[in-house]
Amino acid sequence: MRISLALVLATLLGSSAVAQTTVTGTPAAPDAKTSQKSGGQDSVTRPNTDKMTPNGTGTVTGGTVQLEKGANSFTEGEVRSRLAKAGYADAKDLKKDPDGIWRGTAMHGGQSVAVGLDFKGNVAAR
Repeated sequence: MRISLALVLATLLGSSAVAQTTVTGTPAAPDAKTSQKSGGQDSVTRPNTDKMTPNGTGTVTGGTVQLEKGANSFTEGEVRSRLAKAGYADAKDLKKDPDGIWRGTAMHGGQSVAVGLDFKGNVAAR
């Protein structure tokens, strides 16, 4: 019985040392390419909406930023806050369109402009 128990323990303890590991970031096959070289999916990060433009205002106008379709979880209050932080005041008629983009109007530089906010927090006006 002691020999059997010792054999079982040795088998159990020894099996964990046999586990295979792969070094992260290095392709396993000699001819494999990294994600960057093979055109694989790049990681996606949220933009820093505090400083979206060179002047740091967060204001994006015209076609400089393309608002992206996607499931938008921002509440109307959060949209108003982000628009205000980007320099837009008195946001009105905010509604989420079928593409998940919040759209409405707001005041900027004394003029009423159409504004939008996508699921990533990008703010754009036209």
